Amino acid sequence: MSLGFMSFRFMPFHFRSRPGACTPVVIAAFLALSFSATAQQSAKLPAKQQKPSAPQIRPEKPPAIVDPAGPTVSLQTSEALFYVAVGLNACGYDNGLSASDPIRTHVREQVNQALQQSEAARVARDKLCVFVNQHRLSENASRDLAQYVSLALYVTPPPELALSVDQDDMPPDSTQVIDILPLLRDFAKAIDLHFIWVSNHTAYDEEITKLHDPLTQMIVNTNVYLKMPASTYSGSRFLVVLEPMLSPVETNARVYGSDYVVVASPVNGVIHMQEARHTYLHYMIEPMLYSRASAMDRLLPILKTVREAPLEFIYRSDIVSLVIESLIRAIEARTMDTGIAEYKIPADVRRNDLEHETQLHNASLQKIATVRQNSVNKSMTAGFVLTQYFYDQLISFEHTPDSLKEAIGPMVYGMDIDQQTHRARDTHFAEEGSSDIISHASRQPHGLDLAEIRLHQGDAAGAEKLAKQALAEHTPDPGRADYILALTSVMQGQMEAAEKGFGETIRLSTDPRLLAWSHIYLGRIHDIREERDEALAEYQTALTVRDGQPDTKSAAEKGLKQPFAPPKSAQHEDDNDNSDNSDAAPKQPAAPPHP
Repeated sequence: MSLGFMSFRFMPFHFRSRPGACTPVVIAAFLALSFSATAQQSAKLPAKQQKPSAPQIRPEKPPAIVDPAGPTVSLQTSEALFYVAVGLNACGYDNGLSASDPIRTHVREQVNQALQQSEAARVARDKLCVFVNQHRLSENASRDLAQYVSLALYVTPPPELALSVDQDDMPPDSTQVIDILPLLRDFAKAIDLHFIWVSNHTAYDEEITKLHDPLTQMIVNTNVYLKMPASTYSGSRFLVVLEPMLSPVETNARVYGSDYVVVASPVNGVIHMQEARHTYLHYMIEPMLYSRASAMDRLLPILKTVREAPLEFIYRSDIVSLVIESLIRAIEARTMDTGIAEYKIPADVRRNDLEHETQLHNASLQKIATVRQNSVNKSMTAGFVLTQYFYDQLISFEHTPDSLKEAIGPMVYGMDIDQQTHRARDTHFAEEGSSDIISHASRQPHGLDLAEIRLHQGDAAGAEKLAKQALAEHTPDPGRADYILALTSVMQGQMEAAEKGFGETIRLSTDPRLLAWSHIYLGRIHDIREERDEALAEYQTALTVRDGQPDTKSAAEKGLKQPFAPPKSAQHEDDNDNSDNSDAAPKQPAAPPHP
């Protein structure tokens, strides 16, 4: 699979969703409404009425496709990417041409006509092609394309075609081709590429229209299975960008920071939806686990079992990445279209025929289960050794009212590490594995993630500042922010502020780990004040939360047996050893202890 991206100024389809505010059905209705209303309004208003009545203040840099102020989930096209794709086509990029939508051939013909009519255009084209040829990555054609698509994500719309962020913040693979931009501007001007773009705009809109409903349905179906609303996490974006000038055989997907982007080349409104869904699952699941990465150290022994697996380095070195990809593959196996219809027992079946009809029904279910299990087995032999565990857990998950966000904690913390390590060691790995279709650029921690790191480093003031900033910016996880603030107050000996923070966490959070430890800390505060009855009530409540983590149970039970005694030093004395000291907070108190 190749990797790539795209951007565009107008957004005929987009929506923002508020966490917990919409059911999937409502989201689907809103998606359809947002598209049709935009299109109808544009069609009905005369040109004069579409102009603003007063001068508008333009930003210094128009937004690129990756725009922090842009829609949370969107289906778009991009003039900037169109320019990049046309430039590559003019310089010999023919991948997937025979399978492409007719619009690709049409645009190439228009470009060729413009080149035939202008010597200056041919000169500009030749300079552009020299650059492209000099920056080919011969060992990997997919990476060759990906570097330009990554660049297009962070380029402002024409005619400026300027970087929308500092060069240091650009995707790493794009930095070596940034100097193509002035050459691309000259080429675009010489052939009047904007006119070609405008003349084909209707065809691009039609591709958006055709894909709108299938993409909406994919999102809705995925949210229904996860039992979660779309865009649960502030600052994360899921973008599907269409560019018919690229090969339809290759789907480009990339995660850069909190942006999950799928770049696809549609053919008559059809793309590889399974690959788009895979990226959407990353968008929904990654923030859940990366924000809790420090609490997953207990799973590290599993990494030793995959050293010889045909995995990319990230999965052999980062337990969170391995967990995420295994979970996603398990979800895909549980929800895949097996091509086998479940045999339904007729409602009016006669008693004499019931046994035979039941056998037919069970046989169809067994065939479906076999196809799904084969998918799991393939992922296991590829090195994603937790796929079978999560597949089994999901069978139970499907019969509960809990969302994945609520269930993921018990899944991870209830895992028998020895059992899974033994299973992984018994797995016979394939010689060649299947890599993820998504390329991950290095992510820089920010917001509450960075606050946790600061707290773990002992920088209470820095953690406090970041947590307060998150609350001021209306973080969707205020309980987590209050928990971090409460921990900073504990570190600074401010017990009243800590009590208030833990109380706010209990009021606002639904995370079992945060809730349990907030009650434990409140119990310890009451013990310090010699309010033993109140302390016992808090410890008992902590046990009823059932976050599934051994240290929670141990700390709460110890609090019930005897009053809490503060550690002798300001720092936890067991931070650097393996002794059991449940008088202290979790071993890494800076990171809110949840999966």
